[in-house]
Amino acid sequence: MTNKTREDAWALVTAHTESESLRRHMLAVEAAMRAYARRFGEDEDRWALAGLLHDFDYEEHPNPNGVADENEHPLFGARVLEAQGYPDDVIYAIKTHAEYLDLPRRAPMDRALFAVDELTGFITAAALVRPDKSIHSLEARSVRKKMKDKAFARAVSREDMQRGADELGVDLNEHVEIVIAAMRGIAEDLGLAGV
Repeated sequence: MTNKTREDAWALVTAHTESESLRRHMLAVEAAMRAYARRFGEDEDRWALAGLLHDFDYEEHPNPNGVADENEHPLFGARVLEAQGYPDDVIYAIKTHAEYLDLPRRAPMDRALFAVDELTGFITAAALVRPDKSIHSLEARSVRKKMKDKAFARAVSREDMQRGADELGVDLNEHVEIVIAAMRGIAEDLGLAGV
């Protein structure tokens, strides 16, 4: 159990992140992490902390070179979290979502964070190009179709999305459905409730 609350984590996010889209991304990952914690019978609040905090340092320390650098994301953020007394497993999960650190994803929380990170961004993009700009009308098959379109959301790694589902032991279609459902629960906060 941790004495760190969601309010503590949100204060850290807002202190270090001005970008509304990055804040929304962290909220989406938090929601997806809660869904997977429920699915696996794990501590929802703890998993949600990892999701909400995974990119809190990204705006200020973006790590443009994608190499292990203690002054850049996520190692900078990990030091801040350690100093503030966040749980070691939450901090480790956050570090494992950065492929360039080459850390093994040992625990289900580690694998879930990696699996939902890229997918939430891709789902957001897929919802925003819909005529109604709503996640409520978005279906998994539409997301899968967009995944085949190499020009759509080009920066998102299709391989990472597939590998994330594989590491979790969840079929990719089911994984997409789980994440869409989690994001629908906070559609208003994500700016995906529609026009």
